[in-house]
Amino acid sequence: MPKVAAADYDIDRIREQYVGRTGERKDGLYPVEHDPIRRHEHMCYGRNPLFIDPEYGRGSRYGDNIAPGVMADYFAGDGTWPNWNGGPDIPAPENEDLDVPVIGDRAINLSTTWEFLKPIKIGDRLWLQPSIADVYVKPIGLDPNAIWIIDETRFYNQDDELVAISRNTSLRHRAPEEVEADPDPLGLQTG
Repeated sequence: MPKVAAADYDIDRIREQYVGRTGERKDGLYPVEHDPIRRHEHMCYGRNPLFIDPEYGRGSRYGDNIAPGVMADYFAGDGTWPNWNGGPDIPAPENEDLDVPVIGDRAINLSTTWEFLKPIKIGDRLWLQPSIADVYVKPIGLDPNAIWIIDETRFYNQDDELVAISRNTSLRHRAPEEVEADPDPLGLQTG
């Protein structure tokens, strides 16, 4: 995230420029396969037969095993580590336009939520599209002018059906000495 001088920071302008901005589509490198699903389940001590038992999967309403929803990111990824598909700390090179300006260079990742809409089936080819869902200023104990950013990534299958949505909330804040030197450079605090 590019750091901007507080005197030049206009949250209304930032919101207008970034909220709703969508990045480039990124196609997953690999199809959804059984073995990574099985390894994931074993790593997590999972025992769901819908994920790991081929016979059970064939007899299910899906006709095959499906992937745990949280594996959407894995199958829509490009196989590199760290994952260059984007996120709060590693923007994809082709998605630098999602790099929201901030006034502090300290980062806290707060939460990630998932919404699973359709099953991810063996053989699916996933792709993702990142976007900025929201940007706002909200005080925290460390900085009364902390900048909060909600990134949203939508995951689709080969039929362009939305299968999952991931929302990540993070914030950027200033170093203690910056806050001490100018507690409210954006002039947002009252009282």
